[in-house]
Amino acid sequence: MFLRHFITFTLIALLAGCAGFGSREALQGQGDPQQWRQHKAQLSTLDGWQINGKVGIRAPRDSGSGTLFWLQRQDYYDIRLAGPLGRGAARLTGRPGGVVLEVANQGRYEATSPEALLEEQLGWQLPVSHLVWWVRGLPAPDSKSKLTLDGDSRLASLDQDGWQVQYLSYTEQNGYWLPERLKLHGKDLDVTLVVKDWQPRQLGH
Repeated sequence: MFLRHFITFTLIALLAGCAGFGSREALQGQGDPQQWRQHKAQLSTLDGWQINGKVGIRAPRDSGSGTLFWLQRQDYYDIRLAGPLGRGAARLTGRPGGVVLEVANQGRYEATSPEALLEEQLGWQLPVSHLVWWVRGLPAPDSKSKLTLDGDSRLASLDQDGWQVQYLSYTEQNGYWLPERLKLHGKDLDVTLVVKDWQPRQLGH
């Protein structure tokens, strides 16, 4: 079992290196870079999860909190918010090239990207495509990032594309160390995410 996992992590690390994944990262902090690479390779095997938690949002026009449900299956996602900002329930579903936002008592809206849809309908400039990586404690691979490691060689903070993500605590689930409390700070938007229940799913399982 250990050998199989070790080989899997090594292959993923090699593939990530070939894709220029590591060269886009600027590392600092007290963690060990080699342990970070191993941690990142393990987390990269996750292509699905189910999350239950709470989310708090502070925006220029609104502030509030609500519950979060997030189902991820490879490139398909189903994100549901209940009760944030007094708007009732909202559900965002989609995959690359097509996204649907359903807002209670308001209607159903479609777009090609989740970012465009949320900004148009809710006024939030939220990098949903990056959140798929950030929620696992990983930088998004398609742009440069500045990483600060904690003493356990996991992310303490992340700066990427004008956003700062702080990782306040982690939880262990099925052998994976996953973020439990995150704070995201961007232009005119602050998001706090508290994960109550993590159900990770490994690639190919």
